[in-house]
Amino acid sequence: MFPFADNQRANFLSMEVVSLHSPPCCHLNRRLLVKKRSSRQLVKIPLCRKRRILCSKVHYRTESRALSNKDHSLLNGKVTRPSKPVEGFSGDSNGYVIGSEDEVGSMSETGDSVTMVLIPGLPDESNGECGAPISSCFWEWKPKFNVHYEISGSQNVNSPPLLFLPGFGVGSFHYEKQLKDLGRDYRVWAIDFLGQGMSLPTENPTSSSKEEDLVWGFGDKTEPWATDLVYSMDLWRDQVLYFVEEVIGEPVYLVGNSLGGFVALYFAARNPQLVKGVTLLNATPFWGFLPNPIKSPRLARIFSWSGTFPLPESIRKLTEFVWQRISDPECIADVLRQVYADHSLNVDNVFHCILETTQHPAAAASFASIMFAPQAQLSFREALSRCDMNGVPICLMYGKEDPWVKPVWGLEVKKHVPEAPYYEISPAGHCPHDEVPEVVNYLLRGWIKSLESQGAAALPLLDDMQSENIQSSIAKDLEFVRQGSNKSVIVRFMGSSFSLWNRMESYFTSRFAKLETK
Repeated sequence: MFPFADNQRANFLSMEVVSLHSPPCCHLNRRLLVKKRSSRQLVKIPLCRKRRILCSKVHYRTESRALSNKDHSLLNGKVTRPSKPVEGFSGDSNGYVIGSEDEVGSMSETGDSVTMVLIPGLPDESNGECGAPISSCFWEWKPKFNVHYEISGSQNVNSPPLLFLPGFGVGSFHYEKQLKDLGRDYRVWAIDFLGQGMSLPTENPTSSSKEEDLVWGFGDKTEPWATDLVYSMDLWRDQVLYFVEEVIGEPVYLVGNSLGGFVALYFAARNPQLVKGVTLLNATPFWGFLPNPIKSPRLARIFSWSGTFPLPESIRKLTEFVWQRISDPECIADVLRQVYADHSLNVDNVFHCILETTQHPAAAASFASIMFAPQAQLSFREALSRCDMNGVPICLMYGKEDPWVKPVWGLEVKKHVPEAPYYEISPAGHCPHDEVPEVVNYLLRGWIKSLESQGAAALPLLDDMQSENIQSSIAKDLEFVRQGSNKSVIVRFMGSSFSLWNRMESYFTSRFAKLETK
């Protein structure tokens, strides 16, 4: 969600010092390895501007991200690692888990008669299996706009590139399981949106007459570089555009979760020539409350403030009130309990990443900017229609137990693009890529292989005969090994003519069949 202090990252990152030109952040001395990019990867760069890409290889990513004992004051409060496990978490030497393993079994009982399919697990480093190395980098988009991203698989020069876009409140760390696994076969990038993760500003966007004011963005006057800065959908769309053109340098497969799904679809609708395909992981179908000033200029003028810096006095007070609550460890833990269906899953890394990043001095004001930013110029449905009209391939993967973006939203997308493969995963919540990465990675590999072969390879879970004839839906039980234990997840593929009525019919048929066998 927000950047980490270097003294906090020292527990799990080993940096190699090669350059002294790393971006300053929160009074930090960030040590970064500078990597040169090939000319193929640096395209369309204006000659008058020199881009800098600063990277460091991540040698170790599995330790818990412990908070520093240093007192970080923000909004008259302190954010430190709790001295005891947050309620609902099982704290031990292996990290935090939500609930207990006893809760998992009941979630797997669907009543369907399904075929079991064995799929690969993630690289098991305890058994000597190596995941792809991950490099943590900064790319200077424009002065003071340093974009953090992570990359793996750069040696796979003949493989298609994948770009992962994060949801709200998280960053590239949420795709670690994709970087390590898919990076063995593809070139994989994951970025932090500006205003989130480690792409928060490295300097205060406002100047203040109060030297003791530690909260960035609450000053009296906007700094020149932050004029008109708003952390909005349009900004993130442009961020992705320049990143694809200048860092990746060729069309990509986009994968987005939640907010990242909407941004991926929005970007593809406006730049179809740069997109090979879009995968939506529980994509949120709406974002923003205020009207877009380009789409609805008269309506937008009614609102005196829409996410710029500095924050108005009334908004500062509201932000202080809200931020003290949502940055509290108990609140973060409660959100994780909501969005992860498997309460035996170890969420230690995600929990501490989010908790630590709330300590950045720009975090609170950036949150306010995001919340009050205008809507995108295109609605989700408009972006979807444009992608369909331009022939952009779309794949849908939705966790069935998501309490926020419920399956009905995914089925609504499916209705508008009936030819798009739809995979409903259960048990899985709002973040299936982190909860069941084995399944999401398997489906991604199969879908990309089908597209790259122009349909010669069947879609995941379908053989050649089924690819031609499947109209309604099929369900299969995907089994894999995780940390020495067998796990299984039911994945339902929705065909081109699938409807909610088909779903109801399938449900009642399976229930009646169970009653007859008793």
